[in-house]
Amino acid sequence: QIQLVESGGGLVQAGGSLRLSCTASARTFSPYVMGWFRRPPGKEREFVAGISWSGSTTSYADSVKGRFTISRDNAKNTVDLQMMSLKPDDTAVYYCAAAFASGSATVYSTSRRYPDWGQGTQVTVSS
Repeated sequence: QIQLVESGGGLVQAGGSLRLSCTASARTFSPYVMGWFRRPPGKEREFVAGISWSGSTTSYADSVKGRFTISRDNAKNTVDLQMMSLKPDDTAVYYCAAAFASGSATVYSTSRRYPDWGQGTQVTVSS
């Protein structure tokens, strides 16, 4: 099992930027596919971005393409989500998730594929 801790959330004005970070406690971080999800107020949890354990493959929700960038540093056991041009609709609790995967290019975009989750960090974008 892998433990995940998110950081970097906060309040930002529309058009601004935030960088979320997720630190994983695992002896071997690299075999894990990592994902970012979010739960907007009153809505279901939704996929935001995912990255393969090699970092060679990424996937994004259409709503964040071109604005958000996911990256990872396997030496530091971290995965980051750089968020730019933020909109009020990006307001949500953001969660980091991990799933063991054998394929170096595997990325999952559905929450049921991820057994391990962080506690979440709040992102609020004011208009």
